[in-house]
Amino acid sequence: MELRPILSTLRRHKTAASLIVLEIALSCAIICNALFLISGRLESINKVSGFDEQHIVRVQVGGIGTDEDADSLTQTDLAALRALPGVKNATTTNQVPFNNSSWNSSINLTKEQTHQNLNATVYMGDVQFLDTMGLKLVAGRNFTPDDVVLFSELEKPNSKVQPHVAILSKATADKLWPGENPIGKQYYSWGDDPTRVIGIVDHFVRPNYNGDGPGGYEYSQLLPVRTSYNVGGNYEIRIADASQRQATLAAAEKALLKNANNRLILNKDTMEDMRSEFYRADRSMAWMLASVCVALLIVTALGIVGLASFWVQQRTRQIGVRRALGATKGQITRYFQTENFLLATLGIAIGMVLAFGINQLLMGKYELPRLPLMYLPIGALVLWLLGQVSVFGPARKAASVPPAVATRSV
Repeated sequence: MELRPILSTLRRHKTAASLIVLEIALSCAIICNALFLISGRLESINKVSGFDEQHIVRVQVGGIGTDEDADSLTQTDLAALRALPGVKNATTTNQVPFNNSSWNSSINLTKEQTHQNLNATVYMGDVQFLDTMGLKLVAGRNFTPDDVVLFSELEKPNSKVQPHVAILSKATADKLWPGENPIGKQYYSWGDDPTRVIGIVDHFVRPNYNGDGPGGYEYSQLLPVRTSYNVGGNYEIRIADASQRQATLAAAEKALLKNANNRLILNKDTMEDMRSEFYRADRSMAWMLASVCVALLIVTALGIVGLASFWVQQRTRQIGVRRALGATKGQITRYFQTENFLLATLGIAIGMVLAFGINQLLMGKYELPRLPLMYLPIGALVLWLLGQVSVFGPARKAASVPPAVATRSV
């Protein structure tokens, strides 16, 4: 099909054509960035944590007043929890994943350096931590009882006690010693003495994303520190049967209050519920952006249909003449589809430039990553298909007008 008649017609209808091009351009720019943002949200929501989320429940306890023997009571609590039916293990820790508060510390490779190599979250746990949380050790070993220190000793004024070994996430080790075996390496993070790496776990997320680069989500270290119930108050329990999570939570609450009734149960939840609550805002944002995309596509489609229908009415005589000269219905249909394709292509080209402009603005304001090129052909394909589907009805209507009727309507 020759493009000259189409271009000639578009030049005579510059205003209407420009509006459609602008509408497609804006839709392309917004949809490309919206799809990118949705993808980022979904990626965060579905990231692997490393924990056995399906089988872990948490009971968070708060003390009333002071407890001089918190360490002893915590061990009694853990013994009671591990004795519950269906419980595989239990431990205490200073913090939990999928939480807006976290313990963090800088990591330096030398004692003298003034700028940190990275910032990592600090989990504290004893020899039961890895098994209770379901973390997979991929190199090195677990803690031994001799490695573990008490947090109550660690926090005493002028204390010289500090953990001397640690287990790191693979992401942390790869960042600190890329391409090297991290086992036996030393770093400075907690106290004046170096900390030696004795183990590496595959995935080990921090409680919340700190924005420290793409791997920051898993910049984590585990120190062999035994915490009492009044340090975070988190009792983590791993069970064998996920269907018994609620029953286990109820039994755990009774056991803890039986051991000491001068405490409050602050939270009882599963790790899956904690993840769901933590990412609720991300899911809402993803749905909102998806709704914006759908609304834009509907508005764009209606605009294309409206303009095409208007042009069919305005070109009745032209269509009739072409039909009288032997143009087939298929040729008339293809004429309007080609016209729409040209307008969509111009709009998409402008929209791609706008998409990068919007992305640059978002990068500067909200520290978002650069828009990958793959989203541009996706947005272009969506709008091309939308244009062809939208114009198909008016084009078929134009092609169905009998030549004689069209000619008499002049």
